[in-house]
Amino acid sequence: MKDIHIRKVTTIEDMYAMQKLERQIWGMEPIPVHQTITAMKNGGLIVGAFIDARMIGFSYSFPGFSEGQSYLCSHMLGVDPEFQLMGIGKLLKDEQLLIARQMGYKLIVWTFDPLESRNAYLNTSKLYGVCYDYIVNCYGEMEDGLNKGLPTDRFQVAWWIDSPRVKEQWQPKELVYKRPFALSLSEQNHPILHGAEEKEWLASEGVEVPVPKHIQLMKAEEPQLAYDWRMKTRDIFQQLCDAGFALIDVHRTEDSVQYYRFCKRSIIPL
Repeated sequence: MKDIHIRKVTTIEDMYAMQKLERQIWGMEPIPVHQTITAMKNGGLIVGAFIDARMIGFSYSFPGFSEGQSYLCSHMLGVDPEFQLMGIGKLLKDEQLLIARQMGYKLIVWTFDPLESRNAYLNTSKLYGVCYDYIVNCYGEMEDGLNKGLPTDRFQVAWWIDSPRVKEQWQPKELVYKRPFALSLSEQNHPILHGAEEKEWLASEGVEVPVPKHIQLMKAEEPQLAYDWRMKTRDIFQQLCDAGFALIDVHRTEDSVQYYRFCKRSIIPL
């Protein structure tokens, strides 16, 4: 395959190519070009992945401001399905970090579905973002192929790009993670989550929470079970965030689940 190159997107032609990818990936109406141009002219950033002149992926972000803090809001990241699972998402985020740093940003934020464990692995284990804000039904009901059927709960990723967590790829050493949640299998071999009987796990140094490895397949084959996972993990993740924990890593397994690793936010060098 030809070489993939990553660069900043500035032309209207590339923004139309981005719209084409949006339709292809999510099956919904794309962001208007007049909006993306305006964002670009006012502190926003679009990074594209290309093979020759063909755009095969992009990240789109615009400036944000809250509680005296300016940041870059990374709203969308998409890769052509033909080229997924090739590390292009990380290449896009790496270039986004470099350009954002040159622009003077110290924080980049974005959201992802907490049940999409592949995204969680990229965001925390490879990019070293942290998640300590859980947003219930963030975007309301969505009808696109990836989101249809479940409330749009989201984790917000905080990517402190000048912090030791990111620059030194910090992970806690010798932290003991508890696994307080039991699992079983459905008749179609999808994992079923069972709640912990006691609440002592909230006093632990670290907590591992299972998440399905293939939530989209579960949604297609057992939609009620997928909804059950949404509701149960919503409760667990909210309790962890309220207790001062942050998601920092994903422990991958050969089983039907991955394990999200949480530690106390106070020990993370941000």
